[in-house]
Amino acid sequence: MSEANTETRARLREVYENDVRPKLQEEFEYSSSMQLPRITKITLSMGVGDAKQNSKALDEAVEQMALIAGQKAAITKARKSIAQFKLREGMSIGCKVTLRGARMWEFYDRLTAVALPRIRDFRGVNPDGFDGRGNYNLGLREQTIFPEIDYDRIDSVRGLNVTITTSAQTDNEARQLLRHLGMPFRAEGYSAEELAARRRRKMRSRGRNAGKKRK
Repeated sequence: MSEANTETRARLREVYENDVRPKLQEEFEYSSSMQLPRITKITLSMGVGDAKQNSKALDEAVEQMALIAGQKAAITKARKSIAQFKLREGMSIGCKVTLRGARMWEFYDRLTAVALPRIRDFRGVNPDGFDGRGNYNLGLREQTIFPEIDYDRIDSVRGLNVTITTSAQTDNEARQLLRHLGMPFRAEGYSAEELAARRRRKMRSRGRNAGKKRK
């Protein structure tokens, strides 16, 4: 553990304690300090679609995830078989990491201050990516936005999902918490590209459900 990383973790935690909590109290007028929202954990997950044919691809993903998170990644397995995707229950399909405490704060700081600004033509992240329970989901197209990843040494470009779990009771409270902690939300919600992607996912989901009903 480097001295620089220790300072980074302490810095963001102090920002939350000294700056963010008073702002949230003023905005939402909580009756108890226990109601003030906080980040409880951050989960990173990466799917490896070609792991079925290439076990080395999964090893590379696990190694890259460990570099990004600063913590060993766990391999995720398919919960059920899906014939059309040639997927069998128990098959390794990706990896994930759950961060808490100091590593959580350190990762959030690197994500907002270093990684996200490295995205080409970056205009901010979607402010509507909350799940209705105060948790934020952020999809990243390339792992190479993290400086820990050497572009010349990776086997392929992979996306990953970041889920930030908070204790907030509403999405609005969670949004303000993350905004005060430096999350660069853009002014508007889903972009046209994101809306199109959501429609495609819904259509695929409906197609799978229709197929199950016919069976």
